Amino acid sequence: MDPHPRRIRHPEGFGPGVTPITRSGVARDDTGMDFDIVVMRPGDVIEETSGLETAWLLLSGEAGLAWTGGAATVRRDSIFDEDPIALHLPAGTHARVEARSAVEWARFRTENDAAFPATLFDGSNLLESEDRDKGLWDDAAWRIVRTIFDTRNRPTARLVLGEVINFPGRWSSYPPHHHPHPEIYHYRFTAPQGYGHGELGDEVLKVRAHDTVLILDGVDHSQVAAPGYGMYYIWAIRHLDGNPYVAPEFTAEHRWMKVPGAPMPRIGRRS
Repeated sequence: MDPHPRRIRHPEGFGPGVTPITRSGVARDDTGMDFDIVVMRPGDVIEETSGLETAWLLLSGEAGLAWTGGAATVRRDSIFDEDPIALHLPAGTHARVEARSAVEWARFRTENDAAFPATLFDGSNLLESEDRDKGLWDDAAWRIVRTIFDTRNRPTARLVLGEVINFPGRWSSYPPHHHPHPEIYHYRFTAPQGYGHGELGDEVLKVRAHDTVLILDGVDHSQVAAPGYGMYYIWAIRHLDGNPYVAPEFTAEHRWMKVPGAPMPRIGRRS
């Protein structure tokens, strides 16, 4: 058991079946989201009609998908090098998932009665994949941010979903920022011994592969990967009633870094 209540660890990874990580409505640290890792063996089939808004994010493997109004075969070999693939469904939509190899999914759900079209997101309709902050701050916080959907392309959804590719030794979610909306980070690394650090306000948590961190109460947060190890993390946010997530607010004392042309310290042997 991890002594920190907002870091959920699975150091051995995930076995076949559904591993629940968070549940909506719990008495403590409620994100308002159900988050599971779903591991399927070749030939496994999951068929369901959920009463919740649901996003199936493919982490690895090949699967056949069928849902009310569509069908597709999907495959992902590298979360670091390939665009995300995610099936996003409104409540009440029937879906069938068939594993054609060993398959791993991150599945997010939340309550939402609003209608929107069931959609398979991939490289052809990904909202954006951005080299964020490249060229700034000596590239110290250059990372790839892949936003799968948010209010711009799913205005009636209650979830926001994306991924970050964190280059070794660099920061992300930076400068530190906050928002009142609950958020989940789930981590993977390019090597089994890889690690990074995640901030929750003044707390610093060491994060490893298969860890999940819950970001609640509007706490400031940012991340850094250890040199030598690429870090991947999923970020999932739930909109609040009457207050959809649009953008974070940067922590006041560090906002100067976002001003175009802000000077960086020149120290040591740097010219």
